[in-house]
Amino acid sequence: MARVRYIGAEPVTVPELGSRTVQPDELVEVPDDRFDGYVCQPAAWEAVEDPKDEVPLVKKSTAPKAAVVKEVR
Repeated sequence: MARVRYIGAEPVTVPELGSRTVQPDELVEVPDDRFDGYVCQPAAWEAVEDPKDEVPLVKKSTAPKAAVVKEVR
């Protein structure tokens, strides 16, 4: 979930959040895939916490790889 802050002057009812009333300067959690729908309205919403990456990061090993040795005859 991402987080946004409502920066409008008056409370608003947000149907997407279950018809919840959001007060000015209130932080709200929104689904990651809907984050852009809020922050594209800069007069009403500002980003607080960006969505998490959909694809989990793969932890890379820091151990050196063994050298491949070819036998020459």
